Amino acid sequence: MRLLLVRHGQTTSNVGHHLDTAVPGADLTDLGRRQAAAIPAALAGESVGLVVVSDLVRTQQTAVPLVEALGTTPWIRPGIREISAGVYEMRNDDEAVEAYVEGVFGWAEDLDMRLAGGETGREVAARFDAVVDEVAAHVGDEGTAVLVSHGAIIRVWAGLRTHEIDLPYAATHWVPNTAMLTVTGRPGDWHLESWLEHPLGGPELGDRAHTGPGGETEAAAESH
Repeated sequence: MRLLLVRHGQTTSNVGHHLDTAVPGADLTDLGRRQAAAIPAALAGESVGLVVVSDLVRTQQTAVPLVEALGTTPWIRPGIREISAGVYEMRNDDEAVEAYVEGVFGWAEDLDMRLAGGETGREVAARFDAVVDEVAAHVGDEGTAVLVSHGAIIRVWAGLRTHEIDLPYAATHWVPNTAMLTVTGRPGDWHLESWLEHPLGGPELGDRAHTGPGGETEAAAESH
């Protein structure tokens, strides 16, 4: 099967560089809505059988143009929500951003390390896995599903679960708003087919200065 892992469009929290991970989360900006509007045309060549979103409103808003074009209704699954910022929720100072980024990618050494007030890497991977397993059972080996999720959790899950990359690789690669990772295979045997580092609608819809810590490279996030 094919999993198209799409990050949500730009939000007001991305612009402010805030660690916004709790329900309901920020709305899309005008740019974020333009990014979302470009997704259906960009995925026109895909036989999408299912669209899944998290319980944060930005993923649901991002998916609206796609589900309207497909004439379908998205699944809402909390399991693909962004990695909790815990005690750093809604902070945008250097100390908080560095602690979050270092904690998330520190799971390369210890999956059981818990972010302050948040989750362990093992817990994050397990909840995303559970949704992916449900999706796989629904669409089958030949199916394609779009999961509209979040920058940090997309990078972490791909780094942990696909054969081609690891978490250090994910730490050094961008997932800007509405960028996409394409993953193929089946539960327990996933392969990274492609990692798009610009919005699905094209680089002209990008704004790397305001993409937020979840989608930036580790070095870029820590430079703010």
